[in-house]
Amino acid sequence: MENINDVLILPMVAARGVVVLPGVTETIDVGRAMSLAALDYATENHLDLFIATQKDTEIVVPFKEDIYTAGTIVKIKQMIKLPNNLARIIVYGKQSAVIKNYKDNAKFFEVEVEPVNYINTDTIETEVLLRKVMGLAKQYIVMSGRNTERLPEFSDDANVFANRLATQIIPGEKNKQVLLEQMDTEKRLLEFCGMIAHEIEIAKIDKIIAQKVKTQIDKSQKEYYLREQMRAISDELGEGEDERNAIEKKIKDAHMPEQVEQKAMAELKRLLKMGSSTPDANVSRTYIDWLCDIKWDTFTSDNKDMKKAREILDEDHFGMEKIKQRVLEYLAVMNLTQKNKAPILCFVGPPGVGKTSIVKSIARALDRKYVRMSLGGLRDEAELRGHRRTYVGAIPGKIIYLLKQAGCMNPVFLFDEIDKMASDYKGDPTSAMLEVLDPEQNNSFVDHYMEVPVDLSKVLFVATANDMGSIPAPLLDRMEIIELSGYTDIEKLNIAKQFLLPKQKEMHGLEDKCVSVTDDGIDEIICHYTRESGVRNLEREIATVCRKSALEILEHGKESITVDKQDVEKYLGAIKYRDETIGKKDEVGSVTGLAWTPVGGTVLTIDVTLFKGKGDILLTGQLGDVMKESARTAISLVRTLAPKYGIKADVFDKTDIHVHVPEGAVPKDGPSAGVTMATAILSAFANVPVSKQVAMTGEITLRGKVLPIGGLKEKTLAAYRMGIKKVIIPNDNAKDIEEIPAEVREKLQIVLAEEISTVFEHALVKK
Repeated sequence: MENINDVLILPMVAARGVVVLPGVTETIDVGRAMSLAALDYATENHLDLFIATQKDTEIVVPFKEDIYTAGTIVKIKQMIKLPNNLARIIVYGKQSAVIKNYKDNAKFFEVEVEPVNYINTDTIETEVLLRKVMGLAKQYIVMSGRNTERLPEFSDDANVFANRLATQIIPGEKNKQVLLEQMDTEKRLLEFCGMIAHEIEIAKIDKIIAQKVKTQIDKSQKEYYLREQMRAISDELGEGEDERNAIEKKIKDAHMPEQVEQKAMAELKRLLKMGSSTPDANVSRTYIDWLCDIKWDTFTSDNKDMKKAREILDEDHFGMEKIKQRVLEYLAVMNLTQKNKAPILCFVGPPGVGKTSIVKSIARALDRKYVRMSLGGLRDEAELRGHRRTYVGAIPGKIIYLLKQAGCMNPVFLFDEIDKMASDYKGDPTSAMLEVLDPEQNNSFVDHYMEVPVDLSKVLFVATANDMGSIPAPLLDRMEIIELSGYTDIEKLNIAKQFLLPKQKEMHGLEDKCVSVTDDGIDEIICHYTRESGVRNLEREIATVCRKSALEILEHGKESITVDKQDVEKYLGAIKYRDETIGKKDEVGSVTGLAWTPVGGTVLTIDVTLFKGKGDILLTGQLGDVMKESARTAISLVRTLAPKYGIKADVFDKTDIHVHVPEGAVPKDGPSAGVTMATAILSAFANVPVSKQVAMTGEITLRGKVLPIGGLKEKTLAAYRMGIKKVIIPNDNAKDIEEIPAEVREKLQIVLAEEISTVFEHALVKK
């Protein structure tokens, strides 16, 4: 040990969770390479060791700033080498010291420390404080239940006594570090008194909590003993037998299938062996209740009156002839045979066309119960199949729950928004639906909670969806698809008169008032305030008219209100939609195309402009990969046909082509824009305008063939709503024309095109 101006140079060990106080013997385990090197250096050179404590015990490799400045100079009394490169040392604290500087040593911490002495004051206050410390220490020992024999013997040195006592009763290195750094004896004893008093309060609270826990345990044991006595007394009096008989009777009255009844009886035997207050008993009792609550043998009688069924369907919905016909066919088959399995119907169409409401009408026409489950955003398979009974709070899935709610085994069961199911780590509900919707499997559907087969074959499952493309193929294969494309203006007028207006008048308290909307008024709302496949927005606009009418009646005392065409703007504000084709001039390079979306058909304008360049192609409007390919195919086709339309071949190499579809923020894709793009490109190069009264749809080949498309009905309805006069469609779609409503076929001139030349002939304006 080297002494330079009372400064000692010593090897240092940074201790974790240990503070060595002067006058105290401590045992420390050393394992870090730097600490072991410092220890070896100290023993080899017969030096004392300096021990300082880390501020944060979680730090594995501490730096200077991670170590307290104040520490203790210790004498190594014993060192034991342990396996795995560890060492255990017994040290005795000699004196407090403060680090003045760290020496440059790469192997271990070597520090310059300055020893510090206690400031002793031999006063009456010191003696009083020392006695207070001793009294509090004894109180703490009694309160915490520790052995009083372990208290250190009183020493003439108050600081040494306090250090030894603190080592035994003060937990945590931070409090000990505070005592180590405080060198004024009176202040040390005062702070020590506060620490012991704090520990006494903690010991009191701990004792209270321990007593409460003991009381609760004693109470639980007492309750268990008493319940067991009551159970034994009940058995002697025959009351336990009464409970068994009551549950057995409930099981028998449920008329379960044999396999299910055996399961219920086995669960009852298990229940009777348990204590009635145990958690398992509640689980078993709830399970038996669920088995008994299902109406296993209850089936409602189907309405076999075909005429009455047709009247109900016509009463609830206007149009929808295809759906009504399918329901009546089902009824007819049920009349001829009672063994027919219920089909799985799926209504696909845009929002607001009445998919959900028609299912209610089907249930009313069949005279069956109706239940509905929304699948929008469903991710957890357990919502369909339930949780296993091993889970706390487990319940059956929604299918069993709704079956219980229906009170029969053959309700009309609606799966709403089946195209919006999702999958995640909790399971794949789409795969679980395969068993439910497969007529060959659903006669033995097994819920995870019920654990018994449930026959769903008599349930009439009906699903609804906006987009058939979002339904997985295996699920789609198990369903009969019925498409609802949307309504014509005449159909909307009849729906508004027969259903929407009476419903809104009743909702707004106007059923007894003379409030009416003329046919022209409804037509005005349909044409200029809504643009949709369904009637949801139409109903909202009619509701607005009813609200304002109710206000007029109460505010101005009017006895009758008639809303005509010219009054609509007063109630609904400025016109929202105008006929975009009327009054527009025919333009070069601008063509009207038809597209299909999950919310119905729509009209898209494709614009093409040319400018001098190097033959580059620019595509904008957030086009998908399919539409980009259609654009390139259209350009190649036009280049092939250029001489026929008086276009020089070399102009393509000197001209850049910009193809744009407006509303660039909306993604667009689909295999039916080929003819539209080819027409726009040819119009731009030939400088021939395209008629604004013409809309078209179809894909093309490099040889100029026009390929068939899907969604023809929706697209023609969109053209009809926009005031288009002529629609060009692929020749192969001729078979789909019959699906277009007669009203639309009468107003639209439908042109069948097998070659692109037919499209050009009807779309380009002849000079």
